[in-house]
Amino acid sequence: MDAVERLQEKFASEIVSVGESAGQTYIIVKREKIFNILKFLHDSGELLFDHLADLTAVDWYQKKTPRFEVVYNLYSIRYKQFLRIKAQVPEEDPRITSVSSIWKVANWFEREVYDMFGIVFEGHPDLRRLLMPEDWEGFPLRKDYPLFLEPEKEWSGFKELKEKARRLAPYDWYQRVPGEPLPGQVKEEVSQEGEGHGTNA
Repeated sequence: MDAVERLQEKFASEIVSVGESAGQTYIIVKREKIFNILKFLHDSGELLFDHLADLTAVDWYQKKTPRFEVVYNLYSIRYKQFLRIKAQVPEEDPRITSVSSIWKVANWFEREVYDMFGIVFEGHPDLRRLLMPEDWEGFPLRKDYPLFLEPEKEWSGFKELKEKARRLAPYDWYQRVPGEPLPGQVKEEVSQEGEGHGTNA
């Protein structure tokens, strides 16, 4: 693939390895020049990877070092070519340069990765949580994040949320099946003589 050859010529010292997965070429690079590498792939008229299809991360907890990889799935609309770039990010300093100035859609992708993995994108114009509450502790897609939390470690707003749900339970916002109880109410059991399967048979 021409993109691999061009990168090997221009950024040879930054490339860790090259491979293929599911028919798609990938290149693992060091994080220090990630902006320069992606800017080159975007701007080069011979390559023109003008579409950032996806940006995500992988946590190789206790399997690989560095622990994290930020993954950029690129596509050239003109040349109909895919390319995957993986940038290594260490656990002890989970930072990498933002590419939101190259592709505007990276703004949202980077916020999601920050929210879920705790990787900081330096130079991002508005880096804050996207899916979780601002005061949420921890990063849910890290492999060492607990599946279940003890009550005392739950999100501080969860208790308030449950109380609000309890207070609003009597209000029915949707049409109910006639005879069904309100949310939070227990349906009374009907016990009448002669009713039930097999009676009076």
